[in-house]
Amino acid sequence: MSATLGALLTILEPTWRIRIYERLDDVALESSSPWNNAGTGHAALCELNYTPERKDGSVDISKAVKINEQFHVSREFWNHLLTAGLMDGTEFINVTPHMTFVRGAENVEFLRRRFETLVAHPLFNDLEFSSDPAVIAQWAPLLTIDRDADEPVAATRAAGGTDVDFGALTRKLVAFVTGHGAELKVKHEVKGLKKLRDGRWRLSVRDNSWNALKRNREVTARFVFVGAGGGALPLLQAAGIPEIRGYGGFPISGEFLRTSDPKIVAQHNAKVYGKADVGAPPMSVPHLDTRVVEGRSYLMFGPYAGFSPRYLKHGQYLGLITSLRLHNVFSMLGAGVKNLDLTQYLVGQLAARPETKFLALQQFMPSAKPGDWEKITAGQRVQVIKWVKGKGGVLEFGTEVVAAKDGSIAGLLGASPGASTAVPAMVDLLEHCFPAKAVEWRPTLASMMPSLGGFADDAASLTGATEQVSAT
Repeated sequence: MSATLGALLTILEPTWRIRIYERLDDVALESSSPWNNAGTGHAALCELNYTPERKDGSVDISKAVKINEQFHVSREFWNHLLTAGLMDGTEFINVTPHMTFVRGAENVEFLRRRFETLVAHPLFNDLEFSSDPAVIAQWAPLLTIDRDADEPVAATRAAGGTDVDFGALTRKLVAFVTGHGAELKVKHEVKGLKKLRDGRWRLSVRDNSWNALKRNREVTARFVFVGAGGGALPLLQAAGIPEIRGYGGFPISGEFLRTSDPKIVAQHNAKVYGKADVGAPPMSVPHLDTRVVEGRSYLMFGPYAGFSPRYLKHGQYLGLITSLRLHNVFSMLGAGVKNLDLTQYLVGQLAARPETKFLALQQFMPSAKPGDWEKITAGQRVQVIKWVKGKGGVLEFGTEVVAAKDGSIAGLLGASPGASTAVPAMVDLLEHCFPAKAVEWRPTLASMMPSLGGFADDAASLTGATEQVSAT
């Protein structure tokens, strides 16, 4: 998100001074790292949590349509950077079919209804459905090898899905920004923020380099964006803006199983999402994914949920405890009472034996053998909890931008679909935080991202309106 915002501002206002502070040794080592997230290129092609079933049995696709449109906008911006010569190389994005795979007669019927609803929309009209194991075997052989022939199964496939290395993309965006005058300060941590009388912000920044004096340095800025992943909530709290009141965050850690065995990897070219267990958060939906990192292909399965009080994978251990305030304690407690099934799920995951966890992979891939897979630790995700009038504490499962009323500071909270929708999220932020510039910027933004004005209802117009970055 920070890199995307920096790239947009570099194009819109090339004379503005931009400085990026990164507390680690390099950018994209936390949530944007390819091994810390699913890298799905969320377009709602395969994720069941974006297409909930209504009480009458119909399927609500409104959220899926919105996310798909947002991902198209992101791809248009990446395409602009590439065709304009502002960014080079498309190795960060690869064509990888997106599939949904379910088991059991009831789930098969739901997937059929979901498919029939989605395929009627122009954005999803190339979606395929099959309940024939032979067809599914052609799409993704590992799903059917050694599977009980009598078990009802079904799958949908979007052949034009993508795998995105958001770490590589972030580094490219930062290289563009710094190549046009921005400063990047790695191993620099923002320790405090204070609003000055003239409307600017004073930041206390510590240089954590091995040879630094470890003293805080004060810098001022007219605008601050806090794109610190799980570390955003504590920094926005430190800023003291009223808009952060009532917000809390619950950290969830995770693990994946990974294999690089070329014989196994060659049999699966897809991102296959299943159905979440009861009480599981959307980020814990099981999926068997092709991942392409630095030109090499892997398979990942997971995530397995865990718990750590850290808000960042490389953050302080008591991040959750230190974020508690009088104004968010009741939000946290209220959300906890309403989501006891989530608590039970997390406890069950923590108590599960390795053999039990491996069975989850074998439900996707019956032929999986433990010796072929290794365990890796994923990044931290912080679920947003906020106080909603009339509802009390509410657990949110998306991303949310929190901005001061005067637009001088903003930050991003939450997790999925995050990176895939970074461009439209940051365009919205620009309009909120710089209203005096919004009209002036719109023609430039529209020239880079034609779909910002909305999508056409008919497929022919839609095709002409969605120029996308080519995936290899």
